[in-house]
Amino acid sequence: MRSPSTISSLQDRRDAVADRTLELVGLETTNPPGNTRESVALLESWFDDLGLETDRVATDPEKPNLLATLPGDGERTLLFLGHLDTVPYDPDGWSYDPLGERVGDRIYGRGTTDMKGAVAAMVEVARAYVETGTTPPVTLSFVFVSDEEIAGEAGVRALLERDRLAADACVIGEPTCDAERASITVADRGSIWLTLEATGEAAHGSRPMLGENAIDRLWAALEDVRGRLESRRLSVPGAVEPVLEESVDYYAPAMGERTARRLFERPTVNLGTLEGGEAVNSVPREATAQLDVRLAPGVETPAVLADVREWLVDHEGVSIADVGWSVGTYEDPDAPVVAATRSVATDVLEEDVFRRSATGGGDAKQLRNAGIPTVEFAVATDTAHACDEYTTVDALAATAEAYARLPGAFASFS
Repeated sequence: MRSPSTISSLQDRRDAVADRTLELVGLETTNPPGNTRESVALLESWFDDLGLETDRVATDPEKPNLLATLPGDGERTLLFLGHLDTVPYDPDGWSYDPLGERVGDRIYGRGTTDMKGAVAAMVEVARAYVETGTTPPVTLSFVFVSDEEIAGEAGVRALLERDRLAADACVIGEPTCDAERASITVADRGSIWLTLEATGEAAHGSRPMLGENAIDRLWAALEDVRGRLESRRLSVPGAVEPVLEESVDYYAPAMGERTARRLFERPTVNLGTLEGGEAVNSVPREATAQLDVRLAPGVETPAVLADVREWLVDHEGVSIADVGWSVGTYEDPDAPVVAATRSVATDVLEEDVFRRSATGGGDAKQLRNAGIPTVEFAVATDTAHACDEYTTVDALAATAEAYARLPGAFASFS
């Protein structure tokens, strides 16, 4: 379902979306420290100009979150969510101003793609509805959060704990489409972050047989756990299977089909840190390592973790010092928000749009676990977190047009 006057208004304001993006990028929000006060104040001023009420919610005064609502005709609510914080950058690695620079159709700067460009597009959608006098068929909720990049507690988590995110569906403006492939993410992977600790018995390096080398013990355990995990074939719910097949098709051009399939059929394991020993001529008494294990959506993470604990029983002196885990979440491929987002993305981009799993996880996981059906979608470039991160005016315009069409599509699919 289209809103002709709204779409036309957006098409006439391509440069306005670019200008809003540049204004947002010009405000430093790297996290840490993640100060988003100026960005929230700017967004408040834009919504005030549209006559829409806003509300700040903050557990950390340096990291406020902003909510705004545009009432619609129906009882259902569609939430547009974007995060304002960005990852840090090294200005010496940039050829352009990391706080914003436009060169032709390109807009450079930290956060242009992830995800201040999408935030600007959301604001333009609100403006288009208000200034054309178009009432959306569903209520639109706009939420802009802090603390996403470090998975902190001041952003989405704070809003969920205070029951401030009531919606029937959510679209997050994470970049999911670039010049090569178009997609929406409808799932994420689960994770196990393990800190393993090994203890041994110190001795002189010239007489290692008189001690017990903690690094050797730890390494043997790591090889055992990693080998068992990486050979384990995962079982996923039936609803996840078509998503994983489309995920393989999406990632295969970039990494090869075998590697893409490997991402989802078996756990992936990354040894992130390994520490131990004090001197080359001493047998180390202590050693620690951190493992990052990722699992396909819907896999029962606690069952995998229980097996890891059992395997470690056979490794003397090795134990789990710390652990954090999550279950990968997913939406039914035919859910209204999935069908609506895919439909408008296909129409706007005029190409096939994959329904895929993200390889990691973010705010979408928290929202799905809270019972809010959630997808991620924005047109951008594959430069998130990189030096010379950039988006394009065409990408911003396509994102804004898709967002403007979403309320009608969501209403028709619901």
